[in-house]
Amino acid sequence: MASENAQQAVQPKAPHPVAQSIENMGRGFIDAISTLGGLITLAFDVVRWGVRRPYRLQNLFFQLDFVGVGSVFIVLLTGLFTGMVFAHQSSRAFEMFDAESLVGPTVALTLTRELAPVFSALMVTMRAGSAMCTELGTMRVSEQVDALETMAVNPIQYLLVPRVFAGLLMVPILTLLFDTSGILGSYFVSVTVKGLSAGTFLSRTRQWLDPVDVYEGLIKGAVFGLAVALICCFKGYNASGGSKGVGKATTEAMVSSALSIFILDFLVGVLLH
Repeated sequence: MASENAQQAVQPKAPHPVAQSIENMGRGFIDAISTLGGLITLAFDVVRWGVRRPYRLQNLFFQLDFVGVGSVFIVLLTGLFTGMVFAHQSSRAFEMFDAESLVGPTVALTLTRELAPVFSALMVTMRAGSAMCTELGTMRVSEQVDALETMAVNPIQYLLVPRVFAGLLMVPILTLLFDTSGILGSYFVSVTVKGLSAGTFLSRTRQWLDPVDVYEGLIKGAVFGLAVALICCFKGYNASGGSKGVGKATTEAMVSSALSIFILDFLVGVLLH
């Protein structure tokens, strides 16, 4: 009996649920601030090593091809059906006010300002960003990154700089392709399916769509591409714990990239207006 009482006495008390919740919130906040600081530090390191020799243009061109050219088909397909769906739904709404001529400019403005950069960045995140994170994470846990440092090769310059620059340069180009594909899709639905005059569609779109709207989408695309590439590279470069850790890092990178796209979309939109 005495031994049982002694064992009960030394057993730790279970933490209070409220205290546990506060502790978890605090830990999550600290982790978020630490990750943000790591991303900012990585961005400065990428800029610092990106302007130093050797430049390794072959690595950059390979990543430009992987991130940009490899994503062309999925971006064009997504843009085409996005424009078609949006034109179909918009025409149904404008028919109630006899304003079908506004379908073209409505779709064009929405695509160029918002949908094209957001959807293009999301497509790059799912296709190229996940591959970046997984590849870098695998290299980290298999000690290939350490091998580069042993050979006096800076891993940030060799591995991360080409990927970040590719995201920064190629997402705006993909945004332009999304714009073109989406407007063509809306033209097909409006003119061929709904019977709107082609001249009316083109003239009203030209009347309301300004180059500033396209530039806004390109700026957003560059910001999103930079953010996605930095997050995916950061998560993969700092992965640990074997294959399970690589999978966890990739999942975190996808979630963080998607959230950052929507948050930055709001912030950049506020700054540009």
